[in-house]
Amino acid sequence: MKQRFQCLILLSLIVFGIYYGQTMNKPQHTYVFVHGMTGGGWDWQKVDDLLSTDGHRVYRPTLTGLGEKMHLSHPDINLTTHILDIVNLIRFEQLENIVLVGHSYGGMVITGVMNTIPHKIQQVFYLDATVPDHNMSASDTHQYYAEFTTKNGMAYPPWLEDHQEIPRDLPHPVKTLTEKVAFDNPQAQELSVTYVKFISDNLIETEKNTNPSWKRAEQRGWTIKTLDSDHNAQRSNPEALKVLLTTF
Repeated sequence: MKQRFQCLILLSLIVFGIYYGQTMNKPQHTYVFVHGMTGGGWDWQKVDDLLSTDGHRVYRPTLTGLGEKMHLSHPDINLTTHILDIVNLIRFEQLENIVLVGHSYGGMVITGVMNTIPHKIQQVFYLDATVPDHNMSASDTHQYYAEFTTKNGMAYPPWLEDHQEIPRDLPHPVKTLTEKVAFDNPQAQELSVTYVKFISDNLIETEKNTNPSWKRAEQRGWTIKTLDSDHNAQRSNPEALKVLLTTF
């Protein structure tokens, strides 16, 4: 009986050792997520949970004036404000070798972050995101950004629904859409970047030929991937998105 018990303990230790060794051998990354227009860090909780469960470190800050920072909202918030939100997070948290992820309008923000602190970045993901050239604003990249209803310096896209309970999307500062971004740092231009379009397979060819962000990504030699999803895969398809974000 004693010998059998010892064998069981030994077997358990072997199994635990194999599992622990496999877990420790997995590359662990530090992710910084930048949400899209009108959104907030709250929108990335599902993806955060999935990545954190696998041992990754995740930051999902909310840009000034949005989400839980809605009390700071004012029309003078511009793109520089949002870029500094992320740059200062990375600096104050002393983060290194980060995986920088921008969704939708977040592509404008991460472009500025790349240009400012490229030495802090290991990998970049543009998720269904705007890809600007140097000295372009969001409104320059696509007429879409210039067509929203505006009032008192705030943009009100058609998807806003005030009757929804918190957390919800909120009005977005117009100046973040009209200020031009810098992307002229050679180090930033050499970073490893993956552009991911959320789109159904039957629309890929049309999108490839008409989407200016896709074309810029292609011209820069970035890795291009697609995910069969709506624009908000972080809500509708977080598991597949997690897999994509850990493959580079």
